[in-house]
This record gives sequence, C-alpha cells and structure tokens, in this order.
Amino acid sequence: MASLSLPRVLHPRKTSLEVERESFEKSQSQALQKAINNVEAPVKEKHVRSAIIGTYQTQGAKLYWSIVQRLHAMDDRIIAWKLCHVTHKVLREGHPLCLVHSQRHIQDLDEIGKLWGHLKEGYGTMIRKYTILLIAKLDFHKRNPRFPGHLGVTPDELDSIAGSDINNYFQMTVEMFDYIDNILELQTAIFGSLNMARSNSMTNAGQCRLAPLIPCIQDASKLYDYCVKIMFKLHGTLQPDILQGHRDRFLKQFKTLKQFYQATSNLQYFKDLIAIPPLPDSPPNFLIMSDFGTYVTQEVVVPEPEPEEEVVVAPEGNLIDTTDSAGFVENPNQISISLAAHQEMLNEKEYLKQQCERLRLEVDKVLTESKRKTLSLENKMANIETELAKKESELVQERQVKEDLLNQSFAVAQSQDSEQKAKEDKFNQLRNWYVKLRNEHITKLNEKSEVDKKLSTTIKSLEALEQGKEDMEARIKELQQELQNLQLKENQSLQVQNEELETLRKDKELFNMETEILRKSVADASKEIDKVELELNSALQEKSELKIKSEELQYKLLDCEKQLDSMKKEIDQQMKKLVQEALKNSRDIMAHAIDEIDNPALTALSCSPDYLRSLTNGCLDALQSTLDLSYADHSAVVVAASKISHRLATFIVQGRATCNTSPDINFGEKMAEECKKLGGIVLEVIKTMKEEQGTDKTVKEAIEKLEEVAALAESINLSLLGEKAESHAEMLESEMIAMDKAIEEAANRIQDMLAKSKAADSGIKLEVNEKILDTCTTLMHAIRVLVQKSKLLQSEIVAQGRGTASAKEFYKRNHQWTDGFISAAKAVAVAAKFLLTAADKVVSSSGKLEQLVVASQEISASTAQLVVASRVKADRNSGNLKQLTQASKGVTSATGLVVATVKDCSQLIDEAEELDVSNLTLHQAKRLEMDSRVRVLELEKELEQERYRLAALRRHHYQLAGEGDGI
Repeated sequence: MASLSLPRVLHPRKTSLEVERESFEKSQSQALQKAINNVEAPVKEKHVRSAIIGTYQTQGAKLYWSIVQRLHAMDDRIIAWKLCHVTHKVLREGHPLCLVHSQRHIQDLDEIGKLWGHLKEGYGTMIRKYTILLIAKLDFHKRNPRFPGHLGVTPDELDSIAGSDINNYFQMTVEMFDYIDNILELQTAIFGSLNMARSNSMTNAGQCRLAPLIPCIQDASKLYDYCVKIMFKLHGTLQPDILQGHRDRFLKQFKTLKQFYQATSNLQYFKDLIAIPPLPDSPPNFLIMSDFGTYVTQEVVVPEPEPEEEVVVAPEGNLIDTTDSAGFVENPNQISISLAAHQEMLNEKEYLKQQCERLRLEVDKVLTESKRKTLSLENKMANIETELAKKESELVQERQVKEDLLNQSFAVAQSQDSEQKAKEDKFNQLRNWYVKLRNEHITKLNEKSEVDKKLSTTIKSLEALEQGKEDMEARIKELQQELQNLQLKENQSLQVQNEELETLRKDKELFNMETEILRKSVADASKEIDKVELELNSALQEKSELKIKSEELQYKLLDCEKQLDSMKKEIDQQMKKLVQEALKNSRDIMAHAIDEIDNPALTALSCSPDYLRSLTNGCLDALQSTLDLSYADHSAVVVAASKISHRLATFIVQGRATCNTSPDINFGEKMAEECKKLGGIVLEVIKTMKEEQGTDKTVKEAIEKLEEVAALAESINLSLLGEKAESHAEMLESEMIAMDKAIEEAANRIQDMLAKSKAADSGIKLEVNEKILDTCTTLMHAIRVLVQKSKLLQSEIVAQGRGTASAKEFYKRNHQWTDGFISAAKAVAVAAKFLLTAADKVVSSSGKLEQLVVASQEISASTAQLVVASRVKADRNSGNLKQLTQASKGVTSATGLVVATVKDCSQLIDEAEELDVSNLTLHQAKRLEMDSRVRVLELEKELEQERYRLAALRRHHYQLAGEGDGI
C-alpha cells in the first residue's frame, strides 16, 4: 500500500470534495474561534449560528468538538465560559446527533469545571455551575433520548415517552426537578457575581455573564410546563401523601423561578433579546384537579436577531446601570472619598505599578522562552504534517475500499432474508444428517465388535496358512531333491515326472492365488483395525482432556479450601481482636469508675443504702458468670466482660454516692477506699479473662469484697435511723395538712388578685393578668385534686401494708418511703407558695413572667415526686393509683398551659413595647445599637453568674436532702 500512496505524496491531487471539505472546516474553525475568544463580551449570534449550521452539514458534533478541544479553555476563564455557552446553544439547536456525539466529552467538561471551580468567586464558580448543568442535560437526554435538545414535545409525545407506567412519570419528574435545580444554581451564581458598579447589564462584562441565561430560561420554561402537567397526572393516580415531597420541591422551585424571571425581565439587556412570560401569582394546586383546566402553557419567545451594527460603548468606568433591578439609584453626594483614603489609594496604585513592571519583565522572559519552544514545535509540526499528508493519501484509498465494502454489505443485507431461509433449510438438513450419522455410528460400533471377533479368527487362520506354506515349501524342496535323484536315477520316467511336475506347478499357482486372497483380506482387516485405532485414540484424547479438566477442578477446589482456611483464620483473628478490644473497653470503664471515686463533683450526689444493696445481686450474677466461661465462645466472653464492667462500675459509683450520706466522714472515706479496692479486684478479673486463665480465685476475692461494701452500706443505713423514725407518722400527717392548707390559701389568694386586677386594670395589662390568673387557678385546682387522690392512695397503702401493726409502726418500718413522701409534700407546699408570690408580683407589675414559668415547672416536678413516692408501695391494679396517675396528667397539662400562656402574654407585652425606629437618625440608631450590645454582654455575664449560683444551690439542696433536713 505504501507503493500505491507514494505518487499521491509526491504529487498530491485534491478533489473538489476535499477542497470543499477543507474550506468548510476552515470556516467552522474561524467561526468558533471568533465566538469563543478571550474578550469579555457576549458571544455574537452570527458565529454561533454558523456553528449550529455546521452540525447539520456534518450530521453531528464531531467536527465541533475536534475544533473546540484545541482552544485554550484550561488557560483562560473567558474562553471556558464562552465554550460552555456555545456548547449549550449547539446542544439545544444543533443536529439531533450532537447530543449523542457529546456524550463522550462529558469528562472534558467535568475537568474544565473542576479546574476553574478552585476559584471560589466570579467566573470560577459560574464555570463550575455551567459544566454541572451541561453534564446534567446530557445525562437527562441519555436517560430520555426521545426528548430533543430544545426539549420541545407535544402533549401526545410527552404521554408516549412515559408510556402507561406511572412509575416512569414519577421518575421523570424527579429528573426534571434536578435539571431545574442546576439551572437555578447557575443563575444564582451569575447574579451573585455581578457588581453593579462595574459589571452591570449595560457593560460588555455584564452582558458576557448574562448572555447564557437566555438558553437557561428556554430550558426552564419547558421543564416547568412539563412538571405541571405530569404533577396533575400523578395526583390523579397516586395518593397525595406519596407526592408530598414532589409538591414541596415544586413549590420551592416555583418561588425561585418567579424571582429569576422577574430579575431577568427588569434588566434592559434582555428587553429585545427574549420575551419572558410571568409566572402566576400563586402556584397550581395539584390537589384540585379543576385547576388543570385553567392552566395555560406560556411560551418563551426569542425574536429573530437583527443584522448586527457596530455599537460604540463608552468606557465601563463611566457606565451607570439605569435599570430598576437594584431597587435604588446611587446619590453622588454619598460616594465622596476622604483625603486619607485617597492617599492610601495612590500608594496602593504606585505599589501595583511596581508589581506590574516586575511581572512585565517576567512575562518577557516567559515569552522569549515560549517563542523558542514555539519554533521547535513548528519544525516538529512541519515534519508531522508531511507524514500526515502521506497518511491521508493512504487514508483516501482505505476510505475507497471501505465504501466498496459498505456497498457490498448493503447488497448482502438485502439478500439476508433469503439466505436466512436457506440457512434454516440447511440447518434442518444438517440436523437430519447428524441424526443419520449418529445412528450409523452406533451401527458401526456394533459392527466393529463383530469385525474384532472375525479379525481374531482370521488371524488364527492366517497363522495356520503360513505354517502350511512353510511345510509346503519344505515339501517342494524335498520333491525337487527327489526329482533330481530321479533324473539321475530314472531318465526313463522323465515324461511321467514332467507331467507330475506340471501338476504340482498348477497346484502351486492355485496355492499362490489362495495366499494372495488371504493377504488381501488381511490388508482389509488391517485398515479396519487402523480405523478402530483412530477412534480409540480420539476416545483416549477425550478421556485425557476430561482428566485434565478434572485435575484443574481439583486444583481450584484446593485453592478454595485454602482461601476458606485463610478466611477462617482471619475471621478468628478478627474475633480475638474484637474480644481483646471489648475486654480493653471493659477495663477502661472500670478504670474510669475508679477514677470517678476521687472526682470532687461526686460529693454532691447521694444514693440510698437500700438501692446500693439492690445492685448486689446483679453484680454477683455477673461475676459468677465467668466461672464456667469457655474462651472459645467469643460472644460469651464479650457479654460477660461487658456485664461485669457496667454493673460493677455502676455499683462502685453508687457506692461512692452512698458514702456521701454517712454522718461519719471517716467512715465514708473508708467505704470509698473499699470501693476502690473492689474496682482493683474487678480489674484483675478482667485481666485474667484477657489472658484466658481461670477466674476462680479473683472472682472469689471480688465477691468477698462486694459483700464487705454492701455490709458497710447497711451500717450507714442503720446509723441514719434514729429518733427520727419514731415521729414519721406525726411528721407525715402535719406535712400533708400543711400542704393542703398552702394549696387552699394559694387558690383563695389568686381569686382575690383576679378580682383586684379587674377593678384596677384595663387594656393589655388586664388581659395579661386575667390569662395568667386563670391558668394559675386551673393549676391549683389540678394540684388539689392530686393531693386528694394521694391521700386516698396513702390510706390504702397503709391499710394493705401494716397488717396487725398500727399505722405508726408501718411508717416506722418503712421510714425511707415515709421520708420520701414527707419530702414530696414539703416540695409541693413550697412550690405553691412560690407560685402565689410570683403571680402576685406579676399582677402588681413588680415581677417577671419567667418567675411563673419556674414556679409552675417546680410544682410539676414536686407533684411528680409525690406520685412516684405513692406508686412505690401501691398495688399496680389499684383504682386509686389509676386516679392518681390521671390527676398527675392533669397537673402536667395545667403546667403546660401556664407556660404557653406566659409565652403568649410575653409576646403581647413585647408587641406593645415594640421599639419605634422610624424617626431615628443614623447616629441615634448607631448609639442605640451600641447600648443594646453592651446590655447583651451584661445579660450574658449575669446569666453565667446565675447558672453558677443555681448549680451551687442545687448541690447544697441535694446535700441537705441527703442529711434529711428537708426542703
């Protein structure tokens, strides 16, 4: 082929088609280079139109991409921005195959977007958003190939695209929503990058950024129309709850699209370029199908471009955007510059000049180096072009051969149907022949066995004949010898002997004939044997192949077994590692619990000895579970270690809290030390488990130490009992009476305050007082009901639990429960008094609404304590307990009503006292702002101090409660 292409290289002769092709490619390259340049101005429509027409002439976008890939989109941001714009126009208005040919260039667009996306503002963000939009458009058309590039389809075509499956409509809506989101993100980036002082809509820089919004609006209009139609169709088929997400997303996009259209319509640049239909004031209601009848599809109109004229544009520094998009006109009096700022600008300008001079020198060096490299590259390009001319001449011949082959393939394709039928007939014949041959093969195999038998018989006959031949030859020799003797002895009987000799010769010939026949039959038998041997060899070969396959399968099986063994070992190692990590975690938990014993913050906590005693059984079970533990069972080891660490850690911490209740400080410190020792022994137990050794000895020590700590706690419990237990009954009765009396007095006082407020106040103050006092009255009524139910349940508990003993003995025996009940009653009485005081201060305008919230929440907590104290000894099926629980819910509801009323009243007061800033000057507003910030800092400091004070009061309260001094 090289010899054929040599004349073409030496004497290139281009045909008219080649010349026309080169001219067309050159014109396309020039149009695209003019459209996609580094000048910050909008792309001219005539150049884009030339590129679009070129896609129809080339039946696709292959030429377009081959040209734009040579542009410096990775070096200049303006070129990259215009490349995205022109590509969007080509995908919309170009040949339908442009969408197919552009699929392979998605990676190129993504690389451009990622490169310029590192610039977090300006063109960098816009280019990244635009490439994401183009990739989303190509993906949408790849999944929905029946949509053209301009997205324009009729309602019937839209129905046929989705078909009869409602799931297709559902998925198509999601894809369209994603498409619209990308458009809205791009327009947000464009409008966010505009600086109204420099890049407004009437400057080349602003128009360069705004021009791509025209195809975006065209796409968004079509997608919005399709979304509305499909949403109505979905709501006519599916339940509204299923489409709640679709409706929320549509509503969000509707609001953003409306703002987008309004902002674009207000710009003077778009007045003559595109007619944008306004969206309705309210979005369609998809739950009302009748709204679909009133929906009208609005088309975006793009007028035909007029012949371009040269427009003289004033310097950008003197341009002013006269549109209303900013919503205001700058006042020249407000943009004066102070002398100091002016001097600073001059200094900065001088510094920038120096930097520019330095950069110019560096650029000159780079340009010199670049020219040198360019010359070398041009020489290489000349050599490459020479080789390319050779290759093109060969390519022309290859194309000719390819066209001939295509013509032949078309002819072959036309006769494909007839050949298909012939192939089917031939296949049927071959199948019949195969069946026939198979039957004959079976017959031949049967005949072969018979031939083998005949062959063995024939071989034996042949051996007998060979033996007879040898005997005959020996006999002939003897006769010849006798003949010679007879010739010598009997000359007379020569004639007789000659006759006998002739007879013998005839017999010999007959014998030779028989021998030849036998040899032929032996040859035929040998051929049959060779044929059988060939078949036998083929069978042996198949057997060897099967044996090889079997060995391969055995090797694979061995590999699988090895992999399985390795996986088992790896899993076993991971399980052991997991067990070690679990044991380490359990050890850390115990170590943390031991460290918490010395934590000063725990001195404010308290725990009853009875509760600590109740934890002992769980700790004993956890420790004894390790005695018969099998370390091969990893899950059992992890469970046992976790159970020991959590239960013993809880026991140690609660033991430290129990120490705080001891009246003897030294005894409490001793018990804390015993808790530490218990923790150390438990750590040894976990260490023994980690080393997979027996835990009998360490567990026994831990159990003994656990019993010692429990015994110490019991001694604290006995020391706390004193003369106080003797008077539990009287104290409980007096506290219940005091609580009832306090609630009664609070309710009466609230009614008096309400009457006084109605007589003295009016307006918002009267409304606020009435609401607050009414909710407080409701809360006190709910508390009174709760107290009554609590008394009934208390009487029932005493009646059921005392047996033959007296009530006093019952309270004495259950002194801890009685103490809790007395504490709860005191808390309710104190909280009621606090609520009464807070309400009085609020009505008299000397208090704060927050005091009511705190008082109501304290009442709710105190009543909850009373309910819990009653529930401890009560029967679960008791009717009084159910009534008490219901009354507790009523108190909670009333408390929530008080909190809600306080918030509403606070809003009323805030609205009444709203700051009037309409008459404030700039100086006054700034001064008030500074005062407000100072006040905020003061309040934050007071809040922090008050929180510290609250924490200290709570610690003191818990300490008093632990010592039994009451509230």
